[in-house]
Amino acid sequence: MATALQRLLPELGACRACEPHLPLGARPIFQLDRRAPILIASQAPGRVAHAKGRPFDDASGDRLRQWLGVSRETFYDPACFAILPMGLCFPGTAASGDLPPRPECAPLWRQRVLNALPGVVLTLAIGQYALAWHLHSRAPVDVLVAGWRDGLARGLLPLPHPSPRNQAWVKARPWFEAEVLPALRLAVAQAMAGLSPPDPSRRPCIA
Repeated sequence: MATALQRLLPELGACRACEPHLPLGARPIFQLDRRAPILIASQAPGRVAHAKGRPFDDASGDRLRQWLGVSRETFYDPACFAILPMGLCFPGTAASGDLPPRPECAPLWRQRVLNALPGVVLTLAIGQYALAWHLHSRAPVDVLVAGWRDGLARGLLPLPHPSPRNQAWVKARPWFEAEVLPALRLAVAQAMAGLSPPDPSRRPCIA
């Protein structure tokens, strides 16, 4: 019998709800498997992801994998990481970067997909739009990321976007690399080792 996620995937991949507003047309980009213990809740695919049909296959992805402490092989294993952006398709660009995720997307799909991912024990909310949705807050990114300890206790870790454009943000907040990144790598290792919810005080039991 097909699982809820298996029934959803063809619909998700065929979605054209926002196509009239998309400069390159609709191409939903995601990575989903009901076994995944970690969900990357991102913003929207960039131009490179749209061209390649693969999320985070760019400089932002290289930096994110460095933050997580995982290889490309592990990152692109859907049994390890589910990747679900707030907007499934590339929204286009503005003067200062990509446009926001299309607002139609999350109400159509997000909760339905999350309900079909029973294995998730750790959610990484990346960037202002994912942070606002998952934390139910419009507070600035640095305020939400600074509260990472409270989120991690609930299996939800807030992160800035790993785009090279955010390098100045990271440099201006040394606590992010000193405190958040070690906790992030430990939580990722624990989640993949089956420790739920991730506990910063315990080391993962990996042979």
